Amino acid sequence: MQTSQHVIFERSEMKDRHLVRQKIREHIADKAKLPILIFPEGTCINNTSVMMFKKGSFEVGGTIHPVAIKYDPRFGDAFWNSTKYSVMTYSFNMLTSWAVVCNVWYLPPMVKEEEEDAVHFANRVKAVIAAQGGMSMLPWDGALKRKKAKESFKEEQQKKYCQIV
Repeated sequence: MQTSQHVIFERSEMKDRHLVRQKIREHIADKAKLPILIFPEGTCINNTSVMMFKKGSFEVGGTIHPVAIKYDPRFGDAFWNSTKYSVMTYSFNMLTSWAVVCNVWYLPPMVKEEEEDAVHFANRVKAVIAAQGGMSMLPWDGALKRKKAKESFKEEQQKKYCQIV
């Protein structure tokens, strides 16, 4: 990782977030460096939806080159449900599957619009990716796979549901 200019940080450490943002800005300003590959969801899910993007990578400026990736589960499902399968079971399933088929779409470059904030820009990029992959957009964080939802989030969703009803 040291030879390929990775930017490593601890997500929970606020000082690291600012440092990473600065490192990314410096990286994209240097035209001699290769583009940075970022997975803004921060996790993988079950291949049916695109979850909330982390806004940090959309705050630094530069051009975003969105890529939509969707696995075809006919020969082997690449999604790892870590609550259901151990790493050993998942590894065995992947290594013994007939094939791992993946559709990849390289979408047109996108830049943040003048009056757009990072969250709206991230949502616009997410919408393009979801539409291309035929996936739904989810407004919540991928961490919900491993953690309980905050009470405030539950209450917000309940209010929205009541307004619909």
